[in-house]
Amino acid sequence: MTTVEHAPAETHRHTHGPGCGHDAIVHRDHVDYLHDGHVHREHVTESGVHYDECDKCRCAHCSDSCAQCSCAECDCPTCNHAMCSCEGCTDACANCTCADCTCATCSHAA
Repeated sequence: MTTVEHAPAETHRHTHGPGCGHDAIVHRDHVDYLHDGHVHREHVTESGVHYDECDKCRCAHCSDSCAQCSCAECDCPTCNHAMCSCEGCTDACANCTCADCTCATCSHAA
């Protein structure tokens, strides 16, 4: 069994989605919503839906969310722009489809 850490955001009076008034950013396998200076993502559970704070960049010199991080030398595995380190691959880790991927920051790496 895998435990997933999450940090519930404040209670909302609306459901995030198209037309909710918050900017949306695709972040790996989900959509983040920019909300008052931070980033929310939907979290569906057996007892209902709530919103979590999305991942913060793990770089030593960054305090932004992974959906918005623009560090030039980012090594955070959950940031949108981390680039695959496989030889011959020029795609971002979030989009990499290398069949034999060995990149430590790609989400599908073995």
